[in-house]
Amino acid sequence: MGMGDGTDALDGTESVDGTHSLGSAHSLGSAHSLDGWDSLDQATKVFMAVRPQLFGIAYRVLGSASEAEDVVQEAWLRWQDTDRGVVREPKAFLTTVTARLAINLAQSARVRRESYVGPWLPEPIDTRADPQLGAERAEALDLAVLFLLERLNPVERAAYVLREAFDYPYRQIADMLETSETNTRQVVSRARKRISSERRKPVGATEHRRLMEVFLAAAQTGDLAVLEDILTEDVISYTDGNGLRGASRIPVVGPLHVSRYLAAFGPRFWPHKEIEWVEANGAPAALVSDGGAPVVLLTLDISERGVERAMWVMNPEKLTPYVASLGD
Repeated sequence: MGMGDGTDALDGTESVDGTHSLGSAHSLGSAHSLDGWDSLDQATKVFMAVRPQLFGIAYRVLGSASEAEDVVQEAWLRWQDTDRGVVREPKAFLTTVTARLAINLAQSARVRRESYVGPWLPEPIDTRADPQLGAERAEALDLAVLFLLERLNPVERAAYVLREAFDYPYRQIADMLETSETNTRQVVSRARKRISSERRKPVGATEHRRLMEVFLAAAQTGDLAVLEDILTEDVISYTDGNGLRGASRIPVVGPLHVSRYLAAFGPRFWPHKEIEWVEANGAPAALVSDGGAPVVLLTLDISERGVERAMWVMNPEKLTPYVASLGD
């Protein structure tokens, strides 16, 4: 199946059900090449060794930790059912299965998200234990980048993630996505250009934290002058609540509108709230609680110009698992 312009679907699961569909030299070999790897104990060890990377791939493609876990679980079931005696490179095989499953799920998720109430934001994840989330580089992990990745189709997203975060050779990505190396290079190049054109270079961690503190202080006091000073001319505030009361159902655009919006809801929202500094997707974040109950996770996309995007995750289905992970 060709990838074409990057919009073709990897239809169904036929491509990852049988070993005949993973017939490249990267994935398969003769039966004698994996003597002893057919036992379930050894298969489990092999799978667990690559599991962090499999989750990292699926999460970046899907922007959802729960959906990524589903993909990894399905990959494990496929690995158990596969004739492992003919698999030459288990890591390549499992990566291919995971990438294709993630693409398939991303295609169906796109339809489901059309009925999502209000802006959809990626599910935040605690990266303290694994700052790069199974990858060679901490690319395509920041919430702002994951948000932009949603604008790419699933195949483009997967190609970009496999190259930029996991440093897979173009030839191997082409085999995984069943296309040509030339087409893979073009897809990754287009994706890279689109991401870079829509996101300015972020500031360092120290400056990021400083501006977040300024933003929060101004938001709590309704200081319009400070807010307008640190917001960029095309700033956008997104609130992900999926219909939750109090969550804006449309993005707020522009420094004047964003600052006035923050000042307007501030007196009702901020009293009696506690703010805890946490880490989400490798960046500083503020967890806001009311009487110990988490209300919202705030992350900011900040460049040298100032605050480019404010992202408020209020949806309990995303907020609750993230908060639970902080106690692990």
